[in-house]
Formats: sequence, structure tokens, C-alpha cells
Amino acid sequence: MSTNFRRWAALVVVCLGQLMVMVDGTIVNVALPYIQRDLGFSQANLTWVVNAYLIAYGSFLLVAGRLGDLIGRRKVFLAGAFLFTVASVGSGFAHGADNLIVGRFVQGLGGSLLTGVIIAIIVTDFQKPAERAQAMSVFTLVIAGGGSLGLLAGGFLTELVSWHWIFFINLPIGIATIILGAWLIRENEGLGLRHGIDIGGAVLVTAALMLAVYGIVTASDYGWTSSHTLSVEGIAVMLLAAFVALESWLRNPLVPLRVFTIRSLVGATAARALLFGGMFTNFFVGSLYLQRMHGFDALQTGLAFLPTTLMVGVMSAGVAARIMARVGPRNLLIIGLSVIITALTVLSSSGPGTGYAPELLLAYALLGAGGGMSFLPLLVISMSEVPIADAGLGSGFSNVVMQVGGALGLAAITSVSTATARGGAAFQLAYVLAAIAVAASLVVVLAVLRSAPSVVRQAEARQPLAEEAA
Repeated sequence: MSTNFRRWAALVVVCLGQLMVMVDGTIVNVALPYIQRDLGFSQANLTWVVNAYLIAYGSFLLVAGRLGDLIGRRKVFLAGAFLFTVASVGSGFAHGADNLIVGRFVQGLGGSLLTGVIIAIIVTDFQKPAERAQAMSVFTLVIAGGGSLGLLAGGFLTELVSWHWIFFINLPIGIATIILGAWLIRENEGLGLRHGIDIGGAVLVTAALMLAVYGIVTASDYGWTSSHTLSVEGIAVMLLAAFVALESWLRNPLVPLRVFTIRSLVGATAARALLFGGMFTNFFVGSLYLQRMHGFDALQTGLAFLPTTLMVGVMSAGVAARIMARVGPRNLLIIGLSVIITALTVLSSSGPGTGYAPELLLAYALLGAGGGMSFLPLLVISMSEVPIADAGLGSGFSNVVMQVGGALGLAAITSVSTATARGGAAFQLAYVLAAIAVAASLVVVLAVLRSAPSVVRQAEARQPLAEEAA
């Protein structure tokens, strides 16, 4: 087997693993009403089907990347694919809410191991700039297309078979990924475990995030000022403080505190977290809204969201990059966030009598267009002042905060909306809160990410580095 063929074949394998994770991220949304009915979830606790996955996935991404450096990226990739596949089968056999939540958490852990080393594998195999750009383009298209495929597959499987099969579908994909990955992916020489991995930090931050989300989700049952909610959130804050203290003491911490001194990184990361908090709400709340208020079945729901994912894919395929070259990353970001706020505002005014076309169709298309205009400039700005030696750390930190922000935002928005409103009003309030979250992201951009000429020049000059580190 030629080296060139092996490299491109290995790219197909890692993209297959990424596709499996991306599909799983959206395939669940259209099946949520069926899962709620069969397993007895409350409206607020239903978010745990999504949040258990997101928290595990986001919390272990940095650990996965570091583990790949220490013991070998192929080992970590294959371990993640195996764990994800086994957890998928277990989730498919779940007959209770607790079983499914545990299965989703383990799925998230497997997904973090699998995807946490993919970029490093691609960068190592494709060192020539032209080839690396081609490989990253393929990888980006998989990410953009995976969302659409997940929504369609989720609707198809749920409607024609049952929701259990949205998890069973990962079994053949996972087996193929493991077998081909073991054959084609070249192993790197690990640094060795003597260099240390911050297990204590990973445990502390994961426990803190889990408790924080649990407190938010159950606040609608116990009350926001109840002793239960305040005590749970208080413990979460103490665990987070312990995590910060540990990171400041360790020689090889999970998150070196020096990253918090980089203004562009922290500001763009905060903006990403708020943005994804609002965007995640659309797929979760929107699926329930279409099925309960409009009577859509699962397949129709998957098709309804197709304009969003298609527009994200179109903008990410090069349109956003060309516009950014003309107007600059910050200006494009402001436009993109404004478009998203407009779309969420339109959705917040919709009701049972609102037709899919043109109101909802336009809103979903605007969401995709705004997202496609926001993701790239946020990435470019976040990496513009990060030293090259810390590029991996910076992108990992930003991606983790994005995942966690989305989980916390979804939990908070759904908890508040279900506690203060019922029926269609609850969905409208959820969209209002989502629009407020994205508006807060815009405020951060305007206040923190000032359009200083030096930052803009660095962002434009280092765009290729940012795309690779993402």
C-alpha cells in the first residue's frame, strides 16, 4: 500500500468517525417526543438526553487531546470509537430514563476521545499546505453535512422503525471505523505517561459542570431560590474554585491559567458560548415545537430543519471566508449575530397558526446563514493573539467552553421557559431567551473584541492556523 493512498484512506476513516459523532448530535432531537413518551421524562429533565452527552463530550476533549500526545493518537481514536459504539447499543436498549442518561454520558465520553485527536492526526499526515487545506476542506464538509444527515436519519428511523434505532445505527458505522482505523491510521510516538495528565482537574471540572446543569434543570421543580437549588449550585461553584486552584498549582495543568490573559481568546470564547447556548435551543425546542404545535412527524421535522444546516454548509464552504476577506472578521461576526437574533425573534412570534412557509422556512434559513457567518470569524479572532506554541491549547479551550455554554444555555432556557409558561407560550419564551443569549454574545463582541488594527491584521494573517487548530 502506497503512503499517499494510506493517508487519504485514513482521512476517510477519521471523517467516518467524525460523521458518526456529528450525526448523533442531531439525530436525537427529532426523536425526543417519542423518547419522552416511552421513558417518562418530564419536560425539564428531557434536556438531560442532550446535556449528559454534551457535558461529557465537552469536559473530556482536552484530556483526550493530551492523552493522544502521551500514549498515541490511534489508540485514543480506536478506544473512543469502541466506547461510543458500545454506549450507542446500550442507549438503544434503554428501558428507563436513568439508563438512557447514563448511556448518553458514556457516548459523550467516547465521542470526546474519538474527535479529540482527529485534527492532530490530519495535521500530522498532511504537512504540505495545499494537501492539508484539501484534507481540512473534506473534514469541514463532513461536519457541515453531518447535521443534515442526522436530522433526516433520525426522522426516517423514528418514523419507520422506532427511536431505539437512532442508536443502533451507530453499530455498523462504529465497527467499520474500528477495523479500518486499526489498519490505516498511523500511530505517533507518544511522549509517555511520565509527562502527566491532569486527571484531578478533569474530575473536578466535570463534577462541577454536571452539578451546575443538574441544579438548573431541577430548578423548575424545586424553585430557583430553594435550598436544594442553592446548595447544588454552591457545591458546583466550590468544585470549580478547587479546579482553578489545582490548575494554578500543577506543572502540567489541563487548562493553564495563562489563557485567561489573552483578551481576544477569552472574548471570542465567551461569545461562542453564548451563541451556541442560543443555537442549541433552536434544535431542541424547535423539534418539540414543530411536533406538538404543528403536528409534524419525525421525518417532517428532520426535513424542516434542512434549510438551517444547508445554509451553514453553504456559508462554510467558502462564502463566509470571501466575505470576511472584504469586510474583516469582526464586521462579518456582527452581521452574522444580528441575522441570528432576527431569526430567533421571528420564531418567538410564531404560534400554532404560523405556517411553515414562508415564516418558519425563512427563519430557519436565516439561522443557518447567520451561523455560517459567525463561526469562522469567531474562530479566527479567538486564535489571532494566541502564541503558535499554544494553538492547540487555545482551540481546545475555546471548543470546550462552547460545548459547555451550549449545554448550560439549553438547560437554563428550557428550565425557565417551562417553569413560567405552558403550551405555545413556553416555546415562544424559549426563543426569546435564546435571542437574548445571542444578543449578549453580540454585546461581548462590541465591548470586548474591539476592532483594533493590530488584532484584525493578526486575525487575517493567521486564518489558516486558526482553521487547522479548530
